[in-house]
Amino acid sequence: MYRDAHILVVNKPPFLLSVPGRAPENRDCVTTRLKRDHPDLRLVHRLDLDTSGVMVFALTRAAQSGLSRAFQQRRVAKAYQAVVQGVVDDEEGRIDLPLCADWPNRPLQKVCFESGKPALTRWRVLEREPARQRTRLRLMPVTGRSHQLRIHCREIGHPILGCDLYAPPAVLGRSDRLLLHAESLAFNHPVTGLWSEFHSPVPF
Repeated sequence: MYRDAHILVVNKPPFLLSVPGRAPENRDCVTTRLKRDHPDLRLVHRLDLDTSGVMVFALTRAAQSGLSRAFQQRRVAKAYQAVVQGVVDDEEGRIDLPLCADWPNRPLQKVCFESGKPALTRWRVLEREPARQRTRLRLMPVTGRSHQLRIHCREIGHPILGCDLYAPPAVLGRSDRLLLHAESLAFNHPVTGLWSEFHSPVPF
């Protein structure tokens, strides 16, 4: 989607890992593919295997440091689209539920008020489809916990269609992919400081 001397922005397809897995069959991933042409590529953040959309990588140590700091300090604007089960009543809202690893069931995560890390998601309804019993949402995560959007949607009673980890079988079966897409990413360029926005068309 974009490249300069410091950063590389790509549109990740679904069903492709962000980084290589431990098993030999999981070596293929976004990072491995990009390093063929960009050997100095440096990871900044990740998207789940099933999630598509905008990812940014650093091409220098300084760019990686600046981008990583921006993510840690929550100075990155992220927006996703998701299609969820059921008709959401309210127009917008926020989900503030702490998350932690569900160790007996790794890699699952779970809501945990005792030891979980803060997790906050803002959301807004984009379209309701009562006849199909589904709603299209824009999700704006303030934090970036693992599986945050999947769990938060489930916890308000509207799991994401096609979610193989947190949706019941009937909801999983409504789509052949997870209907979650990172549609936009915006941040101050780590070298120039200019506000930079990148958008990816939603494929569903």
